[in-house]
Amino acid sequence: MIVVQPTLRLADPHICSDDRDRLAVHGALLDALVRRDAAGRLAPALAAGWTVGSDARTWTFRLRPDVAFHDGTPLTARAVVASLRRACDPAVGGELGTEGVWASYLGDAELVATDDHTVRIVCGRPMADLLELLVDIPVLAESALSGGSAPSAAVGTGPYRLVARDEASVTLEGFARATVRHPTRDRLVFRAEPDAGRRLDAVRRGAADVATALAAASARHATADGLAVVSQLRHLCVAFLFDAREGAGANRMLRRAVNHAADVSRMIARCLDGAGQRLNGPLTPRHLGCDPRIAPYAHEPDRARALLDRAGAPERLVVDVPTRLPDEAPRLGELLAEDLAAVGLEVVLRRFEDRPAYAEMVKAKRIDDLCCFDSSPLSTYRVLREKLDATVAGPWWQGYASEEVSDLLALASRTVDDVARRAVYHRAYRRLHDDAPWLFLYRPTAFWVLGRGAEGVGVTAQGLVHADRGTARLHRALG
Repeated sequence: MIVVQPTLRLADPHICSDDRDRLAVHGALLDALVRRDAAGRLAPALAAGWTVGSDARTWTFRLRPDVAFHDGTPLTARAVVASLRRACDPAVGGELGTEGVWASYLGDAELVATDDHTVRIVCGRPMADLLELLVDIPVLAESALSGGSAPSAAVGTGPYRLVARDEASVTLEGFARATVRHPTRDRLVFRAEPDAGRRLDAVRRGAADVATALAAASARHATADGLAVVSQLRHLCVAFLFDAREGAGANRMLRRAVNHAADVSRMIARCLDGAGQRLNGPLTPRHLGCDPRIAPYAHEPDRARALLDRAGAPERLVVDVPTRLPDEAPRLGELLAEDLAAVGLEVVLRRFEDRPAYAEMVKAKRIDDLCCFDSSPLSTYRVLREKLDATVAGPWWQGYASEEVSDLLALASRTVDDVARRAVYHRAYRRLHDDAPWLFLYRPTAFWVLGRGAEGVGVTAQGLVHADRGTARLHRALG
């Protein structure tokens, strides 16, 4: 089976990344202790099961027996511990500001192989959501980790193993000894094609079986041509973050006013061709802590004007926008400027071409009044801790402070029961919605076009094409 996607840049698998193209390949090669099933629920993977102490700090994982790495060596607790330690090593680095993310959670944890098939993790603080972290940290064979440098090949336990790679393609073959997931193809090839039209044309011509990262219009054309289309609302949150430390963004009424002034439905229509869903807060319905009972901010210009009058709003706001990631950010800035002009606020847009430098600027908290940003982790714990908890002041936090929210997040981290923890997160989510530390926009829809050779292709809750049985939903028409 041949998959065409925009890029093909296989970096170190222990780098914390949301690069969908890279993760699609890694998803076929590698397994973690836990995985997400097709519905997004956390499920056993290399770990057959686990227990957690009442302190929410002490976790014990029992490994599956008879699991082999691609190099033929057996899965051991020692390999799991070595992988987790390496992921926390500052030498591994990161991208777009993610350096040190895993170390910030597990750098002070006690990681012990108590026997060949048991791993104990004692976290430095209560961490009831530890599984949400472990799902993104793959386990590699010790042979791939020797020397401490970046692995030259991803030697994992996944349904496929790497057999060839160059700048334009990666070739994998089915791994007969795979235990967690099983290959459905003898061979799986990923090819890079930056042009979306050419990706779609490759499927039309039969030169590829799956085309990824297509826009809504392309997906509709493919449907009209009789091709199968998979569509899925992503867990990515697109928003504008307020500088809540000082200036205009520190004023709660102004933040709420901007949320009421923004015509988010128009933004979805103009920027995504309608293929998106409004957010009611900083999470999506795929996240544990999102409360779907809360309505998104209504587009109410009159209410926005009244709030601005009460807030003593400035005459203008300075808004930062990157030119990619999200790629529609410049257009979003223009539409926001029009919406705010309609309620009496001038907007000055500052555009940034260098996306890595933009991420570092946000991380350093040097933004203007607002900045366009996307939030990609599927982990509720990560999103709220890294972006909205004042006691942590994490990498993407921009000054929002609520003692109530911080106390609730601390309570959630100590609450082992999933149902009870969800209820705590819902309380925090209501306050975050009301305080509006972000201009909440939308989550976009992802599209894949499938050819005849793509039967059985799966799309996980994280939006990754992978090789497992029966998880794809094929749509012959788009709503």
